[in-house]
Amino acid sequence: MSPATDSTAPRRAAGPGDHVRSAPPRWRLVVPVKPLSIAKSRLAGAIGPGHRPELALAFALDTVRTALTCDRVHGVLVVTDDDRVAAAIRGLGADVVADVGGGLNAALAHGARIAGAARPCTGVAALSADLPALRAEELDRVLAAATGVRRAFLADAAGVGTTLLAAAPGVALAPGFGGPSRARHLASGAVELTPYDVDSVRRDVDTGEDLRAAIGLGVGAATAAVLPSVPFSPRAAAS
Repeated sequence: MSPATDSTAPRRAAGPGDHVRSAPPRWRLVVPVKPLSIAKSRLAGAIGPGHRPELALAFALDTVRTALTCDRVHGVLVVTDDDRVAAAIRGLGADVVADVGGGLNAALAHGARIAGAARPCTGVAALSADLPALRAEELDRVLAAATGVRRAFLADAAGVGTTLLAAAPGVALAPGFGGPSRARHLASGAVELTPYDVDSVRRDVDTGEDLRAAIGLGVGAATAAVLPSVPFSPRAAAS
């Protein structure tokens, strides 16, 4: 998620111990959303601070709405302390749980425990909340690739961060998001997923250039509705 420079970490191939025999075909997703007042701070230089909260909310709504339509997703749990985010997310049909503090990885671990306890036979995957161009069929390919693997992850478009981390039923998620998380997840024993044509799942948005790339892929309706009021070019239409 961060434009660091550690994109040369070697991939680790799946080994015999990484696979489980009866992984389910569907997943519970955990999506962390910061309070809108502090979300997407690095975008402020590209779009102005006044538009940042609206775009952050739009990104999360497009991410969750699309995830809920994915064939392999059996529900989405959003971890947030923002009342506005919680209300909007519940309106989409997703579940919401309060953050416990301690940062992003603590929030994801908390959400994963709740999601796993609710459906112990279902795998759990953490998904970034800033994927406004997300396509359900591409997310489905990623989750299909993760099925049968104990822990697996998808690197972001820069090859430095992580946009999805999955754990099979009964396996701790052990998230290590933030900065050069690709290398961190590899070092933790997670298998890197390399499915074809999943650009929308890799395309998180932290900077103006990231936003431009997401617009090029085609953003969702919530983000497209906000963009005309944002001093950022080019504009986008809903995909």
